Amino acid sequence: MEERKYLTTWRRYIPVIRLHLKRSLTAEQSFKLNITDFESAGDRGKSGYTFNITMENGKVTNNISGSAVARDLYEALKTDDLIKEMLKDKAIKISVGKSFLLSIKTSHISAYKEA
Repeated sequence: MEERKYLTTWRRYIPVIRLHLKRSLTAEQSFKLNITDFESAGDRGKSGYTFNITMENGKVTNNISGSAVARDLYEALKTDDLIKEMLKDKAIKISVGKSFLLSIKTSHISAYKEA
């Protein structure tokens, strides 16, 4: 299993992700990723770089164990204090499609509160 190949790449995107995460409170956001950033980190071949991450209150609610790209993005997100704060009390879906467009959708503010 490849370990953290994409973490450095995702960390470079954190400021842009932070901005789009903030804007996603009012409307779905998306921006184009640079495919060469990811190809130089590791070749995904036919499996590609597409994935979905769904989070509730900052915790992943779907299985991302099969995608190193998704796991490393989540790792980068949860180590950024400003993003961690933004993820609190929210349900968020982050996805990357075949066209290398990263989309962020905040679907609702969760009623769940940690005691």
